[in-house]
Parts: sequence; C-alpha cells; structure tokens
Amino acid sequence: MHAQWGKLSAAALLLAGCSVSVVPDNQSTTANTSEPAVPAQWTKDTRAQLRQAIDARAVHGLDQMSFASDASDEAGITKQALAYASALAHGATDPTKLYDVYTVPRPNPDLRAGLATALVANNVKGWLASLAPADQNYQRLSKAYLALRQQPGSPTPAIPVNGEAIKPGATDPRIATIARELVILDYLDQGAAQGDRYTPAMVKAVQEMQADYGMKPDGVIGSAALAILNMSDIDRARAVAIAMERLRWLERTPPATRIDVNLAAARLTYWRDGKIVDSRKVVVGEPDRETPQLGSPIFRLVANPTWTIPRSIEGETAAKGAAYLKANNIARKDGWLVQQPGPKNSLGLVKFDMLNDQAIYLHDTPAKQLFGMVQRQRSHGCVRVDDALGFAEILARDEGMTDQWHQARGMGKETFVKLPKQIPVRMLYQTVLFDDAGEPIARNDPYGWDDRVGAALGFKAGKALRVETRASDEGP
Repeated sequence: MHAQWGKLSAAALLLAGCSVSVVPDNQSTTANTSEPAVPAQWTKDTRAQLRQAIDARAVHGLDQMSFASDASDEAGITKQALAYASALAHGATDPTKLYDVYTVPRPNPDLRAGLATALVANNVKGWLASLAPADQNYQRLSKAYLALRQQPGSPTPAIPVNGEAIKPGATDPRIATIARELVILDYLDQGAAQGDRYTPAMVKAVQEMQADYGMKPDGVIGSAALAILNMSDIDRARAVAIAMERLRWLERTPPATRIDVNLAAARLTYWRDGKIVDSRKVVVGEPDRETPQLGSPIFRLVANPTWTIPRSIEGETAAKGAAYLKANNIARKDGWLVQQPGPKNSLGLVKFDMLNDQAIYLHDTPAKQLFGMVQRQRSHGCVRVDDALGFAEILARDEGMTDQWHQARGMGKETFVKLPKQIPVRMLYQTVLFDDAGEPIARNDPYGWDDRVGAALGFKAGKALRVETRASDEGP
C-alpha cells in the first residue's frame, strides 16, 4: 500500500458528552454509564444489530478493543451499546485525561436518547453508523486501515536492515524506498532520486534529517537513520487508527471560518466559508515545551507588539548581560523585562492575540531561518507564522478592516486592532496526512503523543523519534 504514498499537497496537511472507559481485548470493559436505563426494550433483532456493528469495529480502527458485556439482561446490553456508541461519537479515549491541556471543542450527543429512538425504530445499526465522522478523510483512513490489517502480521520494516551502511555515491536496491520515505518526511523533493544510486541531493536530505534527530550528519545511511525512515505495515496501521480516534474527538461541523494548526506537521491552514484559502508553515513548541492542543479564538491583531518576557525564560535572557539587553531594546519595567517594538522584537511586527489561559498565541518572528527547517518544533510554546505580516493582511482584508490595520502599523508603537468577529483557532495534532492522490501518509511523531493514544486503543507501543531540542532564540 505505502508504495503509492507520495508528495503532500499544502491543502492535505490537516485532517479536517460522557466518556466511556473501554479497554483492550485482554481486559474487562467498564462503561461509565449510569441509570436511568434507556426507556425502551431490546429485541432479538436489535441485539443482533449491535453485535454485528461491534464485530465490524475494525472499520473504525477499534478492533484492538473489546466492547463485550458479561451481562445478557437489558441493563448489561444497554451498557455495552452505550460504550460502543460513545467510542464512535466522541472517541474511545478522553483527550482531557490523556493530556494536561486539551480544549479543542468536542461533540457531546445525547447517546441515551439516541439509543432509545434507535430501539423504537428498530435501527440500532443505522444509529451507530451515524455517530462516527462521515467526512471523506475519515473514510480514506478507514479504507487504509482495513487494507493494512489484511497484510501479513509481520512487523518487518519496509527497508531491510542488513548491517551494511549506504555511503554517498553508492548503489543499493533500498535507495528507491529510502527516497520515497524522505519525500514523505519533506526532506527530499519528488523526483530527486535516480534509480538505485545514492545521489548528492539524497545525501543532503539525509544529512538534514540526521542533524534534526541529533545524529552525526555524515550522510551515511546506517541503522540509526533507517530507524527514522522505516515503518512496518503494523506501525502504519497503528498510526491510522490513532488518526481516526483523533478525528472522533472533533466536532462534526467545525466553524466554516477558522484556523487549524497541525502541531505535528508545523503547518497552518486558514479556512474561509468552508474553503481552504491559505496554508503556510509555522514554528511550534519544541519537545518538552510543546504547544498544547487548544481551541482558542483570535480576537485582535496587535501591530508593533511589545514582548513581556515570561518568568520561565527571564533568567536566560538576563544572563546575556546589559549589552545584549540594550542592543535588543530590552529594559525592566514594573519588575518585568520588556522588549520594545521593532524589527528585533521576538514577536516580530504583528501578534495575533488569542483568548486562553495558557498565554499561547500566533505571532511574527525575526528568526526567519526556522521556517526553512523541516522539523519546525523549535519555539518555547507559541506559534510563529511564516510571513506573518502577509497573513495579517489576509485576515484584515477578509474582515473588512484593511484601513484600520494599515493605520495601526504606521503608528510605530504597540497598537491594538479588534476584529469585528473572533476567528476560532484549533491547535491539533495529526501524524497522518494525505498525498495528492488522497492516500494517507504516516509521518513522524515529534512530541511522542501517539503512544498514549495507541496504548489506550489497545496497540503495542510504537516508535516516537523526537527531534533534537535546539531552539535558536529566547522568543516565545
């Protein structure tokens, strides 16, 4: 299957109630459902529909979990039905328990009322099918998962590891597969590979990848480099199942105008009236200072922002000495170190103010070189936007406030421009994207966040290869 997976398109870089505890096959299932019972009775037909739906749960990537009930009475069957319905409706796992911060809006249907209606209509199967996401991306993931699960259950990697390192200029039958994986990870342009020869373009791509992962960038493809590039069908199936679970966490009809940031891919997508109108690179939090998964709106643009340096990194800034502070226009004000507006300001020339308790926002940056990196998990937690002034211009135009924005920019001092309508922003984490042909592509997991979801879904731990922590400045 993965032989078909190719170059990514910009538009494909994002995947567009009570939680029930459901556990892997070798454990018992306990649902956090409570009385009163669903006011309808189960029949032989509706029980069969429920069993058939659960037996087919691989279509949702849930086949590593058991939804069996040890009871055959009405209450036990209802409990089983609500457990499976909950998994489809808003996920078999609870992201607010898996992560310290998760505030992205989630679906919360009334499952008890829905089950009661389904029982009366003798359509439990149809009701359950209606709960999962129905969009094209979810269907593609489902198809890919089923195909991967039908492969032989061997964890054999796609690229053989035979102990022989591949040196620049060598020929090796593994080169074509290695080139494809480098394309998937954005290190190599499509078509740069030349048969079985390890070309200079590929060497440069491998060296960049090695540097990102803290290896010696010698361009030699040994076991460490292959560990990043190799992914078995079992690994891919796990990644696809996790991607489906993350889609089930999301509301089925998100705001038609919104900004989605994929933290795993470090890319922003701007939706306007249900259509993608802009997609660009961003820099997000480095490992151990991860940008949280937030649902938080932009409520104003800030021209020529000042930056109040947070206590968490104030020490490393102050330690650079008085000459550095003066050169970068940083002075102490009311007990805080504050950087004044200007081209050296760590927020750049525009800040996109957001409403959240974590002090996370989008902003410009003078560190433009970071956007040239493939792995862009390099900030202290906020989201830096490539050509942020250009993006602010787009938002100001779309909100009918271009004149106000230009006037604010011309002031030369910090000036706030309130948006007429708040623009929702979702900070998401998706490690499976889509190529130009619509095929799912499993990418790397820079924060190692897939493991906790995969384990909760009943999968064995995968490989989370983190990029090396090396933020280049003290900016947010």
